[in-house]
Amino acid sequence: MAGALVSAAILASGCASRPYATLMTVDRTVPGAHRVDMLVATTRAPSPVAGVIFSGERGPELSLENIVVSIPPDGVRKAGDVIYPKRNPPDPSREFVALRIDPLTEQGANRWFEQREAPSGRLLIFVHGFNSSYEEAVFRFAQISYDSGADAAPILFTWPSQGSIFGYLYDRESANYSRSSLERVIQQAAARKDVSEITIMAHSMGSWLTMEALRQMAIRDGGLPKKLGNVVLASPDLDVDVFREQLDEIGPDQSRITIFTSQDDRALLVSRRLAGGVQRLGAVDLTKPDVQAGFAKRGINVVDLTSVRTGDSLNHTKFAQSAEVVQAIGRRLIAGQKVSEGNLGLGETIGAAAIGTAQGVGSAVNAAVNAPAALVDPGARQRVGESLQDVGRNIGGSLQTVTGN
Repeated sequence: MAGALVSAAILASGCASRPYATLMTVDRTVPGAHRVDMLVATTRAPSPVAGVIFSGERGPELSLENIVVSIPPDGVRKAGDVIYPKRNPPDPSREFVALRIDPLTEQGANRWFEQREAPSGRLLIFVHGFNSSYEEAVFRFAQISYDSGADAAPILFTWPSQGSIFGYLYDRESANYSRSSLERVIQQAAARKDVSEITIMAHSMGSWLTMEALRQMAIRDGGLPKKLGNVVLASPDLDVDVFREQLDEIGPDQSRITIFTSQDDRALLVSRRLAGGVQRLGAVDLTKPDVQAGFAKRGINVVDLTSVRTGDSLNHTKFAQSAEVVQAIGRRLIAGQKVSEGNLGLGETIGAAAIGTAQGVGSAVNAAVNAPAALVDPGARQRVGESLQDVGRNIGGSLQTVTGN
C-alpha cells in the first residue's frame, strides 16, 4: 500500500508543478483573453495565507464567493490545458489568473444569479476530486467551463481536500462532511425560477460526495429535482457495491447518470488497494457482459475512455484534459440534450471528433467510431454490427472485382 502511494506521488510529481498561494487578483487582463465568471460554494475553512483564500481544513459553515478567472488568449494553450501561475503577480498573457475574488452573502449570490444568468437558464455545477487545493479547483473548473463551450452558468462546489496524495482518508471523511451542504446548493439552485436545467459534473472522490448528496435528497424528497437533467461521474472513485446501493435509493432518476471510465486509471488502482481490493466504479472492465448488462438494466450510459490519450500521467483527468471529451459534453448541453442522448452516442461523438469528423465517413469509419461505445450502448452495438457487415460486403465486392469472380 505504501509502495502504491509512493508510486502515485512520483507520477504526480512528473506533471506540471502545482500552484500555491497564487490565487491573487490582477488589475486587468490582456486583449484576446477569455473570462469565466463563477460562483463558488465551499465547506473549506478560510486561510490567513495570501493567495490561498481557503485551506484544506473544514469550515464551520458554507461560504460563498464570486471569482472571475482570466484564461490566456487562443494560441497560448490547447483545449484541456490549465496553465497555473508560477509566481506572483501572475501573468494574464500566459497563465490562468484571478481578476476578482469577492466574498458573498446569500443576497450577493442572488445578484450573481440575476447578472450571470445564461440565456438557456442552465447551470453547470462542478464537484472536484481527491488531492485538490482550492486554487486548483477554481482554475480547473474555469478550464472546463470555457473549453466545453456550454451555455451554462458555472458553479463550483469545493470541499476540504488536503491537496496531498497522502491525505486520502482525510479527504474521504471531508467528502462525507460536505454532502448536506452540496444537497443544499442543488436544492436552492433548483428552486430558482430563472434556472431551467442543472448539470452536475463530479470527478473522482467528488463522485462519492455527489452520489451521497443525491441519495439524501431522493430519500428526503421522494426523488431528485426535475431540473437536474444530467449527472456526469468522471473517473468516479466509488466502491461499485456502494454505488449499487446508492442507485437503489435514488430510484428511477438514476437514468440521468453518465459515467466516464478508464481501465488504465492509475489513481483508481491505488484507491482500490487502499479499499481492500474492491473495484472502483471508474475502472470497471466494460468488456465483461455482466458488467454491460448491469448498467444497461439501470439505463445508465457509460463511456470508456481507456483509448483516450492526454498529458495526465495518472490517466485520471481525461474527461477534462481531452479536448474531444470536454467539447462533446458541451455540445450536448448547448443542444439542450441529456449527455447520454443524441443520434450518436457520446462515446461515438468523442471517437468521431478524435479522428477529425463529426459523423464518420463510410462504413469502415463508422465501425471504428462506434467501437468504444459499443461496449455499453445497445444502439451503438447494433450500429457497429451493421457497419462491419457493410465493410465486409464492400471488401468482398472489391475482391470479386479484382479476381474477376
